Amino acid sequence: EVQLVESGGGLVQPGGSLRLSCAASGFTFSTNDMMWVRQAPGKGLEWVSTFTGGYGSTTYANSVKGRFTISRDNAKNTLYLQMNSLKPEDTAVYYCKMGRYRGQGTQVTVSS
Repeated sequence: EVQLVESGGGLVQPGGSLRLSCAASGFTFSTNDMMWVRQAPGKGLEWVSTFTGGYGSTTYANSVKGRFTISRDNAKNTLYLQMNSLKPEDTAVYYCKMGRYRGQGTQVTVSS
């Protein structure tokens, strides 16, 4: 059974940082593309970043490029998202996603 469990969200002031984690199980983590998506209040899902499986490459949405960094530890079956210089518009529920599977999400709130 595929399981994706996000953690690390919270309340942070504008300009602050957070590191999200996604613990994965039930599939071969190292060979699968992994991504972060988010959903702001009242809006649809927005793709944030992808880390491809195998050789590995990263891509980012323009809205987070230069501020967020996606990484993965294949030995720990864990995906990360380092978020720096956070803005109020980054407020959303952040989800880890693999194919059609998605975790339960972790809330990130950026507010003073």
